[in-house]
Amino acid sequence: MVTMTQCSGGRSVYCRPQLASRMESIQSRSLVTRAYTPGVWGSQVLLPQDTMPTRFQAPSFWHTSGPPESPCTEQRVSAGAGPGATGEAAGTGGTYHAGRGSVGAGTDHHVADAVAPELLALGVGEQGQSHLLQHRRRVRGCGKRGASAPAPAPGAEQEWGNGWDGERGDEEDRTEMMGEIGTGMGIVEPGVTRKALNKHLRGTGLWFPVDPGADASLCGMAATGASGTNAVRYGTMRPNVLNLRVVLPDGRLLHTAGPGRQPRKRAAGYDLTSLFVGSEGTLGFLTQATLRLHPLPEATAVTVASFPSVGAAVACTVQVLQAAVPVARIEFLDEVMADACGRFSRMELPVAATLLLELHGSRRSLAEQQQHMEEIVQQNSGSSLAWAEGLDEREQLWSMRHNAWYAALALRPGCQGYSTDVCVPISRLPDVVVETKQDLQASGLTGPMVGHVGDGNFHCILVFNSQDPEEAQRIHAFTQRLGRRALAAGGTCTGEHGVGLGKRALLQEELGQEGLDTLRSIKAALDPHNLMNPGKVL
Repeated sequence: MVTMTQCSGGRSVYCRPQLASRMESIQSRSLVTRAYTPGVWGSQVLLPQDTMPTRFQAPSFWHTSGPPESPCTEQRVSAGAGPGATGEAAGTGGTYHAGRGSVGAGTDHHVADAVAPELLALGVGEQGQSHLLQHRRRVRGCGKRGASAPAPAPGAEQEWGNGWDGERGDEEDRTEMMGEIGTGMGIVEPGVTRKALNKHLRGTGLWFPVDPGADASLCGMAATGASGTNAVRYGTMRPNVLNLRVVLPDGRLLHTAGPGRQPRKRAAGYDLTSLFVGSEGTLGFLTQATLRLHPLPEATAVTVASFPSVGAAVACTVQVLQAAVPVARIEFLDEVMADACGRFSRMELPVAATLLLELHGSRRSLAEQQQHMEEIVQQNSGSSLAWAEGLDEREQLWSMRHNAWYAALALRPGCQGYSTDVCVPISRLPDVVVETKQDLQASGLTGPMVGHVGDGNFHCILVFNSQDPEEAQRIHAFTQRLGRRALAAGGTCTGEHGVGLGKRALLQEELGQEGLDTLRSIKAALDPHNLMNPGKVL
């Protein structure tokens, strides 16, 4: 049974009766300025395109499909039609199917089924988010369910989508960028992506180098502690975030380094900025980020080196770092991934363990770096190097690397992908990579390997038949062994993807009970009602 409630601007929303009064209560307080979406299985909501944020404007209407165990009828609702109106069949133009994953999240590659939220609230600005969280705190304090999660973003260890039947807060798209670019920092708000920022910086001699592959939101990258191909030289998001503006779970507004402050270093009190970077949406909404910008290099050169074995390629990486060659990118592909990437991107790439290398510097220093690099590659039985400095060649190479996920999925069309990562000390990297390769082969799994080996971080993209319980169990067992192998080597169970839901047990093994209890104390102090992404990380 559904009932109708009226939103501002005459928009009608269909939902369960118990949600109607709750929506009217929120609407009467003017907490949000956009329509609400009940994500209850089988519910329908009418959202005219001109009232929706930019990234939600593709469908004319949203519709949530039922879970596998209780399918519901899917139909498009005509404007002005009430419950039970006749509509077109599901899958026709203008229908959005939430399906697996969070409403509005786009394509979801997670292997676990997500739970749709009861309500999607689009709060505009930090004031809207603050009011929304204050409302949820009041509802939760009365003993009712209610949880919030930031806007969905890509993740690999199921960081987003809270597995909780509560409300979801979201930020309207932002294209604003503030601050004085000449000071070497930039201030961005939610919705600004890394590519948009770098486009805005053209002509300034500055850029933001953290590159996770996807054109992700910068506030989302801060929330997940994103990393990427340039981390070996420029660092991850953590050292590149100078300040954050956060809406806390009780609705208060926090500037983690103080309002308007942009110091390159500080020793005043606890490092609150680092606390929220990588918090995976469990401690608050990030509504602004002050980022460290870097000078553009005078010259850039890229090359590809192939090796007779995985061990030789990784050993070369270790020697490059030990020789203090200021490499900007050093990416590893095993022979399976090299073959998949070459075929998927239609590039000639040897079917062998491969390193993709990029150097930054002045033209004079670049020549010295290239000579040093060639010597180390030859010492490890690598191929001869052909350097490219043109923008087109560089972009083609890194586009191939960033499409590694899709290249891996193409190895088994119609199958599911699961990406997991670990990070270990550089000195232990060759042993751990070789052991992992042997484990994959012994397990009979399709799992091409790729990694940001310059900082000891690598991934396995596991492609499997999700309808085969036995293969799915082997995937799970492998990922647990991989995480524990990294821990035994003095590393971490995740260097980039985060804990989310999938690595909570490994987190306890990594930190110990005292460490986990400390994290829980921080969570309880900031979010005593467990509103923010409940069930994640802890």
